[in-house]
Amino acid sequence: MTDQFSLFDAPPVTDRLFFAIFPDVETAAGIARHADALRASHQLGGRPLAPERFHITLHHLGDHAGVRRDIVTMARQAAEAMTAPPFEVLFDRAASFHNGGNNPFVLQGGEGLEALKAFQRDLGLEMARAGLGKWVDRTFTPHVTMLYDRRLVAEQPLPPIRWTVGGFTLVHSLLGRTEHIPLARWTLR
Repeated sequence: MTDQFSLFDAPPVTDRLFFAIFPDVETAAGIARHADALRASHQLGGRPLAPERFHITLHHLGDHAGVRRDIVTMARQAAEAMTAPPFEVLFDRAASFHNGGNNPFVLQGGEGLEALKAFQRDLGLEMARAGLGKWVDRTFTPHVTMLYDRRLVAEQPLPPIRWTVGGFTLVHSLLGRTEHIPLARWTLR
């Protein structure tokens, strides 16, 4: 068996597309401080993500071999149809998600995320209208991943982390390279 691909093999998956909300720079720096403190208090070995990588994933648009321009076009159509005012998000808990050894340690929230959940749902409706119904996340669990670690940490309360969401982004992620490339941004009004 050779390492070469045959004409019948699927090309390797190298690219991810998703809609995301990024915190402002000041909030991202605050999340980084929380991540450092929590990492130390729970003796976690995983390094916190870089502050510019903190985000809330709204909808994952698949992992692909290259950037799917058809999906990007439909995603832009869905995003441009969105009408929503800015809204506040509030995260007041931290916990691990069990993921078989590479466990995300995340910020979570409760009532302070209702407007976010409504926005995510409405974006999903616009995605379905634009032909992206198969990519709509119907089991949305709002969170911000701070780091990954082998250890699991039980849910615990945190001082509230809040910010006003003023827009959202279509992101191209280069898999395995920890690089996020914004393809388009939309402002909420």
